[in-house]
Parts: sequence; C-alpha cells; structure tokens
Amino acid sequence: MNYVVITGAYGGMGRSTALLFAKNGYTVFALDKKVRAAEENIYPIQVDVTSAESVRFAFEQVQAVTKEVSAIIHFAGVYMLDSLIEMEEEQFERIFQINVFGAFYINKTFMPLLKKGSRILITTSELAPLDPLPFTGVYAVTKSALDKYAYSLRMELQLLGVSVSVLRAGAVSTGMLGVSTAALDSFVEKTNRYSCNAARFRKIVNGVEAKSIRPEKLAQKVYQILRKKNPKFAYAINRNKLLLLLNACPKRLQCYVIKKILK
Repeated sequence: MNYVVITGAYGGMGRSTALLFAKNGYTVFALDKKVRAAEENIYPIQVDVTSAESVRFAFEQVQAVTKEVSAIIHFAGVYMLDSLIEMEEEQFERIFQINVFGAFYINKTFMPLLKKGSRILITTSELAPLDPLPFTGVYAVTKSALDKYAYSLRMELQLLGVSVSVLRAGAVSTGMLGVSTAALDSFVEKTNRYSCNAARFRKIVNGVEAKSIRPEKLAQKVYQILRKKNPKFAYAINRNKLLLLLNACPKRLQCYVIKKILK
C-alpha cells in the first residue's frame, strides 16, 4: 500500500489533491490545523506546522500505521500583503514560521519514513523565482526562501535516493484568493503612506487573480509530477505572463515601470 503525507490538506489545493490520491488507491495522511472526520483512504491528523512538538506528535501517529511513506506533499502556507515598513513584527515572524519553518519541521521529522524512491513536493509560488513586487514582498520573500530551501534539500537528499521538487503555482481558485482580496482591502484601508499607490495596486492584483485555475487541475499536476520516474526540480502551472515579462526587464526598468504605475 502507498502512503502519502499532505500538509494543508483541508485547504483548496490540499483537499483536491488528497481526494485525487485517495481515489487512486493511496492512503492519505491529511495534516492540517483544522481537520474533518476520517474518510475512505484519508486519515486526518491535526497539527500546527509551526510547532516542532505538534509535528512530532503527528509523526508518531503516522509511524503507528506505517514505517514508510512514498511522498510528502506540502501545501501548508499563508498569504500576506502588507508594507515592509508598516507591518507588525509578529506578522513578519508568523509568515516565516508557517511558510518556511513549517516545511523544515515536517521534512526533518518525517525523514525516517522516507526511503529510496520517496518524493517530496513543495508548493512555492510563481513569485518564488521572480523579483518581488511592492506590498507582496514579505510573501514573495518567504516563497523564495522556501524555493531555495527546497533546492538545497534536493542537493542533499539525492544522495539518499529521495527526490525533491517544487511546484510554482500561479493563482488557484481557492479560499486563499478571498484571503488575498481581504488582505489587500485591509492594507488599502490602514496604510498611512501608500493610499493612492495601494488603490492602484488593487486593480493589478484583481487582474492577476481573475486568471485563476481550479484546484482540481493543480491536483492533477501534482499527481503527474509524483508519478514521474525522474522528476525535475521545478514545475510551473498558471504563471502570469505579465509578471514574467516584467521580470525579464532590467531591475532599473522594473522599478521605473512600477513607480509609474503606482505613484
């Protein structure tokens, strides 16, 4: 029997992926801060990925069932939109704890269950390899750090026969898009320095998020990646062409364009 561990398993992307794997005969350990009742081939485990102790407790529950998992799939994460000079210190720390430290805790703790041929897939963001934009900077920085962490982990774990890949996803029509819109509305309302800029930025964000894909499509991509014989490091889905075009420009030009648009 094949076992997989999915973090953020009850969010939109994680839920669709868990259902797809369960449908295809995998036993899914569904990890999340808020879980539902057990389902066929899906075993819920409540966990706070920012707590090493909570992650160890989740590991013990999985280890009681199996001594080997074929894959760890990471979806646990939060979106944040704020100014790097206005946001609260606790919020800055929190997003790093969830988006970066959470993956570290899970991979380190569950490593004894990964054998030769096992896979780790980490969902980062289409922003991860790109230069950050204003007000999404803190989110982009965490996803970029996660992307670098994943590559470093791949370099190490290849020596043990374990493959590590990232999925750089663009906008997906999940609850996180609602969170994104709410975060932007909150920022526009509370900022003391960027009111005009932020209002214009709202139009850009709304345009980007309007081109979203269904979580089921992303789940299919994840399933395909994990079934590849020799998966590459990075995969992408639904990346925004305008963001890619902007990133292809020299940094001086990028700054000029953003300043002209937002100021």
